[in-house]
Amino acid sequence: MIAGWQGVGFTHGVMNTDNMSVLGLTIDYGPFGFLDAFDPSFTPNTTDLPGRRYCFANQPDIGLWNIAQFTSTLSAAELMSNKEANYVMERYGIKFMDDYQAIMTKKLGLPKYNKQLISDLLNNMSVDKVDYTNFFRLLSNIKADPAIPEQQLLIPLKAVLLDIGKERKVAWTSWVQAYIQELSSSGISDEERKSSMDSVNPKYILRNYLCQSAIDTAEQGDFTEVRQLLKVMENPYDEQPGMEKYARLPPAWAYRPGVCMLSCSS
Repeated sequence: MIAGWQGVGFTHGVMNTDNMSVLGLTIDYGPFGFLDAFDPSFTPNTTDLPGRRYCFANQPDIGLWNIAQFTSTLSAAELMSNKEANYVMERYGIKFMDDYQAIMTKKLGLPKYNKQLISDLLNNMSVDKVDYTNFFRLLSNIKADPAIPEQQLLIPLKAVLLDIGKERKVAWTSWVQAYIQELSSSGISDEERKSSMDSVNPKYILRNYLCQSAIDTAEQGDFTEVRQLLKVMENPYDEQPGMEKYARLPPAWAYRPGVCMLSCSS
């Protein structure tokens, strides 16, 4: 579940022990949110500041910590041995990494997991505050052709690589060159790869500002936007012609308190 969250940039704002089920479910989302600009320290919960215990990057470790509290209780009640408890926590780590690596490999359309390539990508995205969802959606448009002229490499990503200077263009060009080199060895056609990538990289996510816009109109008695937003989000991986406005980057007002972040009592 948590590996799946990481794949689409979802962050649970209050993932403490009483909100996590042994069934592999989360019970009470409280404040939650999807990443806009990629920021590993993002938390949608104002009461999670400044420690950011439940931030995006910490989600996997919080899951492990929650399991550790559960197993320690079972051990104390002599319902589980310490050896069994340690095995459970070890299995969590292995299972999470297996699923996360598989998800990220498919998001990039790679033939196999490439830790360095993915690490460099996430670092670049963090430095330039690149929109998480839109970037991965556009990435499928890159052609696996090492002969593409250097000055044309970033064209498919132009809509998300905004206002980057010469130094950052060099960094991104270098990454795209390494990415294309990896793709070209896979033997997968561009069309097949794009279809596969688009099936795991949503075009639409439930951004907080979209929710707020729907709430504002609903409070005036008009539920049209609520219904439209629900309809779009039912098929987040489809192109949905005419609905592109729901995939736009957040406007400036989306970052005001009460929209991008909420408190536990909200």
